[in-house]
Amino acid sequence: MNIVQCTYCKKPFQSLGGRICPACLEQIDRDFITVRDYIYEHKHSNIDKIAEETEVKKSIIIHLLKEGRLIIDSPDGDGLLVCEMCKKPINTGRMCKDCMGKVASTMDKNVSAGNKPQQKAPEQNFKGSAKIGS
Repeated sequence: MNIVQCTYCKKPFQSLGGRICPACLEQIDRDFITVRDYIYEHKHSNIDKIAEETEVKKSIIIHLLKEGRLIIDSPDGDGLLVCEMCKKPINTGRMCKDCMGKVASTMDKNVSAGNKPQQKAPEQNFKGSAKIGS
């Protein structure tokens, strides 16, 4: 176990690999429920309105989008998120479908050749999801 600084509260904690402390993870889960419930009732809200009305920080909403727990309901994701590899606009997660396919293909080739994968595919966490602006 390593002692690391939490990305959000900046407090040190013992980590098994994560960068967010247990207390902040619990708060993020509560914030997700708040945002999700708000979106279900106000389907055409943008991220600024959601942050204002729910009192959830915009950075937390963006974190939830990157985790894949929230989805922006527009083709280009309103420019909030871009693929970390090709910089193309996306509406959820960290990579576009094309780049995810390339990473998966590379991993498949490495595994079938007996090599260890060099890049880990992003994990999609679907404890629940909601669309912003649908």
